[in-house]
Amino acid sequence: MSESGQGFRLFGRTPLYVQILIALVLAVITGLLLGSYASTHEELINQLAIPCELVLKALRALATPLILLAVLHAFMTTEIPGRSGRKLVWLLLTNTLMAIFIGLLVANLLKPGTWGQMAPPSGAMDTNKTLDPWSLLRDTIPESILKPLNDNNVIQLIVVALAFGIAIRGLKAIQIEQGRSQYRAIEDVLTMLLEAVIRILHWVIALIPFAVFGIVARTIALKGFEPFKALGGLVIAVLLALFLQACFYLTRVHFGSWVSPRQFLRGGTDAFTTAFSTASSTVTMPLTFEGLVEKVGLRESSASLGALVGSNFNNDGTALYEAMAALFVSQLIGVQLSLPQQFIVVLTSIFASVGAAGIPEAGLVTMTLVFSSVGLPTEYIAILITVDWFLDRCRTTINVMGDMAVSCLMDGKHPKTAAEPFLQEAIATEGESM
Repeated sequence: MSESGQGFRLFGRTPLYVQILIALVLAVITGLLLGSYASTHEELINQLAIPCELVLKALRALATPLILLAVLHAFMTTEIPGRSGRKLVWLLLTNTLMAIFIGLLVANLLKPGTWGQMAPPSGAMDTNKTLDPWSLLRDTIPESILKPLNDNNVIQLIVVALAFGIAIRGLKAIQIEQGRSQYRAIEDVLTMLLEAVIRILHWVIALIPFAVFGIVARTIALKGFEPFKALGGLVIAVLLALFLQACFYLTRVHFGSWVSPRQFLRGGTDAFTTAFSTASSTVTMPLTFEGLVEKVGLRESSASLGALVGSNFNNDGTALYEAMAALFVSQLIGVQLSLPQQFIVVLTSIFASVGAAGIPEAGLVTMTLVFSSVGLPTEYIAILITVDWFLDRCRTTINVMGDMAVSCLMDGKHPKTAAEPFLQEAIATEGESM
């Protein structure tokens, strides 16, 4: 999910979205003023895009280590009961698949990228990738452990991360049974490395307003507002897809749990509002858990599995947005993504969203991996930054709604009874006496 953290800022306490709005206004003014000089000073105007190029390079460089460390950290620190864990994984996977399906369906029907056209970049693009199951299977195993980091290959990266994560988690379980604690050193190292990379990411995010100013001012000066017309279509399409995903959650909660949709929405009001205002499901997590237990009335175990454990892997809004963004850019530059290529986008979006919780601007970071998987030019991510600050808040709200929906489904079709807390306390007391 796109987590806007409270990290380093160049302009004190001014929120990032306010900085981006100011940058947009200044960019429009600057672009209009420079428009009359476009024919004589085109090379100089092109230099305005340098900050954007630097930000995108930094995001591409940070994407793979962030995902690797996030997945390893989630495996090491997340506690999932065996039987409940299997159900939790199934719910998370089906929710994410439905989100991506909805996103691709809406993008294929509305075709927001055709609402405005833009010339493809001058560099060569590799958009001829097709779905060859055997080649895809062969490519999942990297030639070396470090190769996925160098190639930004998200599927190979996730395979390496899952292999090491499962192995380290198994060793941790063995050491706990034997009363040993060497695993804590690995947990501490992973935590520190992840926090260090996220801190560097905050430095990059602080430069996003300059990137927005440069790319918008240059585009308006050279090409006018035509390239941005399609962005309105993208916003409409994404909002529609997110609304359909919310309807899917409510329908699934209605038929799969004892909670009514009205009770679900009433109990999550504070969490939804906080998620939209902060663009961070991590910051919203305490309110999500509190709303599920106190307002909805779920069991604490069910609320913790969805809101605390599942949130580490549940990024439906982000996966939906990344799939739509890939299709949007392909439509914008007139490159048709075939169904097999869109399937590759689905796989990459699923893998890229794993462990993305808590990563600032995770949608922008992991989008570089999704674009690279089908050979789309990552420089078009810069255009998306102009509306990402708003869509970020919308998809984060959907992520929180997804966490709550998973908790309700984990709670089952029967509400807790008044005797349950006393029964659990009696069982715990009996276990201690034994």
